[in-house]
Amino acid sequence: MNAPGFVSAILPDLGFEDVIRFAREADYRCVELCCWPAGKAERRYAGVTHLDVAKLTDARVAEVKAFLQQQGIFLSALGYYPNPLDANPERAEFFREHIRKVIVAAGRLGLRNVNTFVGRNQALNETENLKLFAEAWPPLVRFAADHGVSIGIENCPMYFTDDEWPKGQNLAYSPAIWRKMFELIPDANFGLNYDPSHLVWMQMDYLKPLREFTKRLHHLHLKDAKVHRDRLDEHGILANPLTFHSPKLPGRGDVNWGTYFATLREVGWQGPVVVEVEDKDYEGSLADRKRALLECRDYLRTWIP
Repeated sequence: MNAPGFVSAILPDLGFEDVIRFAREADYRCVELCCWPAGKAERRYAGVTHLDVAKLTDARVAEVKAFLQQQGIFLSALGYYPNPLDANPERAEFFREHIRKVIVAAGRLGLRNVNTFVGRNQALNETENLKLFAEAWPPLVRFAADHGVSIGIENCPMYFTDDEWPKGQNLAYSPAIWRKMFELIPDANFGLNYDPSHLVWMQMDYLKPLREFTKRLHHLHLKDAKVHRDRLDEHGILANPLTFHSPKLPGRGDVNWGTYFATLREVGWQGPVVVEVEDKDYEGSLADRKRALLECRDYLRTWIP
C-alpha cells in the first residue's frame, strides 16, 4: 500500500498534463486515467477523456510515457465504465469496441490494468444476464490477455437514479455473482476493481470479500458511503439508493478505514489504493474538487505514509 492515487474523473476541467502535475503537487503517486470516447457525458463522472485512445499515435504514447517519468507519477489503470451488456445491441457493441481500444492503449503504455463494468441488460433477470456475460466477456478477457492487460470490474451496481431501475446497469455487485462470473471466466487476468463503499449502502460486509477474493483483486478504489439511518427507516432498502445514502470522501462515511487497511495488510495487498471522489459537498468548483483530494491525502496518511 505504498502508492496512493486518485481517479481523474473528478478533474474534468483539466487536461492530461495538468492532472498529472496536480497529482505530483498534491503528493499523490499514481492516477487512474479516464478514457471515455471524446464527447458529451451521459452521467456524472462519465464522459471524461484525459486520454483519447481512439487517436493514440506512437508519438503521443512516447509523450505520455516521458511526461509521467518526468513528473514521477505512474498510471495505476485506464478507466472506462459503460454498460457493455446494454439492451440496445448497437450501443453494447460500441461500448465493447471502446473497451478494446482502451485495452490496446493500456498495452501500448505498458500498463497492467483496465477498469470497467461488465454491464447489465435491465430488461433481463440475473440468470439471463449471466448468459449474456458468458457470451460477451470471454472474448474481451482473451483480448486483454493477448495485450498483457488485466481487467478490473468495479463492484458498483450502477443503480442510483430512477432511470437505472430495475437493478442497475452493472451485474457484478455481489460476492454470489462474482463467484458465478469467475466460474464462467477463470482466467487470472479477470478480477475486481474493489470499492468498499457500495457494500456499505447495500448493508453488506465489506471486509470478507478482501479475504475470499484476494487473488481476484486487481485494483482498489477508496470511497466512503454514509447511510442515513433515518431515511433508510423511512423508505427501506428497495427505494432509490440515493434516497438513503450519500457517497462520501474517506473518513466522512461508515467505512472503518483502520480495520479496512489492517485487512489489506493481512491479505498482502501491495498495489495502489486510488481515491474516487463522488462527494457532492465538494463539487461546487474546481478548487473544491482539488480540496477534496487534498483532504483525502491528509486523512489517509494515517495508513499510507
